Amino acid sequence: MRIETVRLLKTARSAADFPSAGLPELAFAGRSNVGKSSLLNALTRSRNLARTSSTPGKTQAIHFFEVNRRFLLVDLPGYGFARAPLTLKRQWDALMRAYLTGREQLRAVVVLLDIRHDPFPLDHDMLDLLENARVPALLVATKSDKIARGHVQGRLNSMRAELGLDPDALLLPVSAQTGAGIPELWKTLEMCLAEEPFSDAAGETPP
Repeated sequence: MRIETVRLLKTARSAADFPSAGLPELAFAGRSNVGKSSLLNALTRSRNLARTSSTPGKTQAIHFFEVNRRFLLVDLPGYGFARAPLTLKRQWDALMRAYLTGREQLRAVVVLLDIRHDPFPLDHDMLDLLENARVPALLVATKSDKIARGHVQGRLNSMRAELGLDPDALLLPVSAQTGAGIPELWKTLEMCLAEEPFSDAAGETPP
């Protein structure tokens, strides 16, 4: 993917702030501190497009980034930050559910999982939410540079088993630091962009 232009189009703290229907969208979700902001910066070749922080839970709104005036990358709030107030957690949960179950132009959600750990219960909850909303999920294992290269495949196999996936199910290892896996991820994202919208994401019943 050749990145020609990228800009922050909209920051939404409620469903009323969501951009009007238009360009196709690819959303990114994951636990706090999974490396979501770093990956978005690596994908767009931007140093500070998505704000990174040593404090988990930095993203407290949904950020819509317009890329090449052709599609949007959507940065969803990180989940699982234990020190966030309960009221704030509930606001984030309601905001994400409103987005994930009501966007006709949403093509897929990239669910980020730390390759060093098996998926957490909240990761299962996110995948269940997407399955119920019939929104395609693309699984990506981040921070592949943090483990020995020879252990990557074993960790992927373990994560697939934990998620109940087929041994050959797509789970892409990537590293925002080294760029490993970024070209392969872009190829998959472009395939998602070419897909027709899933009307079920807007709560409609397929014919």
